[in-house]
Amino acid sequence: MTDQEIKILIIEDETPKITQIELFLRSLCIPMHIDHAKSVNSALDKLEDGVPDLLLLDMSLPTMDIDIAGGEAGGRPQGFGGIEILRNMEYENINCPVIVITGYEAFPRKGGNVDISGITQELKLEFPKLLHSVLHYNSTYDTWKNELRAAFKDFKLNRDAK
Repeated sequence: MTDQEIKILIIEDETPKITQIELFLRSLCIPMHIDHAKSVNSALDKLEDGVPDLLLLDMSLPTMDIDIAGGEAGGRPQGFGGIEILRNMEYENINCPVIVITGYEAFPRKGGNVDISGITQELKLEFPKLLHSVLHYNSTYDTWKNELRAAFKDFKLNRDAK
């Protein structure tokens, strides 16, 4: 890894989604080092080891990594495991821009579902220093790629301006 490389941590538990995101990022032809975490606990461990330049975060994550060969279930899935990571980052004063990439268009709440724009507003209010953007991932369409390209370009412009 060089000083020129952007350090990116992808926190996502689905391997096909990790692969698609990583392939897309690499297609941008920008020097980068990409690391992965597949659960809340492994993400917190990675953040203790070092703060990346950019964090790509899923909202729904298991508590622990799933070890199929060892028979471990990975703990209970958390619909808002990503929020636990954001809260820990805030508590530990870990400053790193976060792009949330979620497969959900709506999130269940008491009184009805909240759509992605509502979640975006909630996250921006609770984590104004961390949250860069929220986008919807759907492997069938390229919309997420366009949104990630725009968010990444904005992140890079802000980073280069510092």
